[in-house]
Amino acid sequence: MDANAYRINKILGLVLGSALFLQAVHIIDGNFSSAKVAKRGSEVAVKEEQPHAGAAAGVPIDTLLASASAERGAEVAKQCQACHNFEEGQGPKIGPDLYGVVGRKIASAPGFNYSSALKSKNGNWDFNALNAWLIKPTAYAPGTAMTFAGLSNDKQRADVIAYLDTLSKNPVPLPKAQ
Repeated sequence: MDANAYRINKILGLVLGSALFLQAVHIIDGNFSSAKVAKRGSEVAVKEEQPHAGAAAGVPIDTLLASASAERGAEVAKQCQACHNFEEGQGPKIGPDLYGVVGRKIASAPGFNYSSALKSKNGNWDFNALNAWLIKPTAYAPGTAMTFAGLSNDKQRADVIAYLDTLSKNPVPLPKAQ
């Protein structure tokens, strides 16, 4: 081969090598790009049920709690066990320990690192705050790390809140039926 053939091979090799290098950089950049934000935690599938008669949207949680069932709430809350502990002293999992959550200051469970979205919330986990949280956590605290979609069924939320209230040495009295 003559010198021109080597020169053409060098030029084509340089072009091909540059193209491969740029493609590799593009692939690596795609893996670390902030355009794709990975979801933290795990997603939980929720079985949606139609609201029971009389449990129309917008019914105050106090009204629903008057007829709520902690037993039904325990069944609905089984999906929460993947990320939360319910027994006293077990500590956090992916999410904070839910023992004694009713009445507790928001973002205050020991041993759990809360998102800044929840740390910025003031107040306690009363029935209304828990209801708002369980409807859709990302709407209650935009930027929360919790990926749970929420419970749209009013009766199920009331049942879960009634169950969470039983997880305490001193449960908060539920509202009475009027």
